[in-house]
Amino acid sequence: MKKIAERIKVVKVDEISKEFGKAIEIGDVKIALFRLKSGNFHAIENRCPHKGGVLVEGLVSGEHVFCPMHDWKIDITSGKVEEPDHGCVKTFEIEVEGDDVYIVLS
Repeated sequence: MKKIAERIKVVKVDEISKEFGKAIEIGDVKIALFRLKSGNFHAIENRCPHKGGVLVEGLVSGEHVFCPMHDWKIDITSGKVEEPDHGCVKTFEIEVEGDDVYIVLS
């Protein structure tokens, strides 16, 4: 059986400054929504795979966020942790329509 995607409006484009993030909760799903310097939005699970640090509180640099607990470097676009550390976080599809930003859950 095919899962149906759910598209949820979460913010207006101008609610998040470039190189910052915003914590989003949809039910029991905790998401870190980031706006990169390019203006593009990306969303990842808001929990570092190492010790559970809250990623939206981390420093954003380029396409990466640094976990505020132990400085693990995580690629915001893919969810992959940079070596020598290892692991990944779930990523979420983003859609921008006009001034509205949506997260797509499947």
